Amino acid sequence: MGCCSARCTLILLCCLQLMTALERQVFDFLGYQWAPITINFFHIIMVILGLFGAIQYRSRYVIMYLLWTLLWVGWNVFVSCLYLDLGGLSKDSDILSLGVSSHRSWWKDNGPGCESERLPSVGWQNQQNPELTTVMSCWLDYQYIEILHCIVQLLISLLGFVYACYVATTFSDDEDSFNFIGEFPHPSKPSQLLF
Repeated sequence: MGCCSARCTLILLCCLQLMTALERQVFDFLGYQWAPITINFFHIIMVILGLFGAIQYRSRYVIMYLLWTLLWVGWNVFVSCLYLDLGGLSKDSDILSLGVSSHRSWWKDNGPGCESERLPSVGWQNQQNPELTTVMSCWLDYQYIEILHCIVQLLISLLGFVYACYVATTFSDDEDSFNFIGEFPHPSKPSQLLF
């Protein structure tokens, strides 16, 4: 089996998905967005299972990854619509923080090139946090950064879906069976004794 096979490409795509999902998870933790944190956690688990299935020739795990990918695509479309204010959704709602806190995207205050202006408040001078901060301008608005994250996830997921479909069909249905000599029925599986 060559290095540019569909299985190797799926493994590469799963590794790329893991890196981008972990990056997204970090910034969702910084923004206290609990719904994305939960969904990203399940995504990381499912990608690891898909990666395991591709490495170990387990079609059941690859199929589970396929089904999760459909849900993941739907989630990213929902988040994109939320940040674009489409379909009655609003980026100013507390849907992503599950109404637990009033936190928003971390990128809103810390985006690339954001300049902030500190506004001292007379009533807050004796408090522990005497300054309020407002963001004046950014190179790129936070909602577009979040949408770019979703687009990257969508592209990788769609490629992963196509390759996972092909890989799942090439794996043998009876993947756990073996003959008593120790060889697997699938020609691309490594020969080894199972004792």
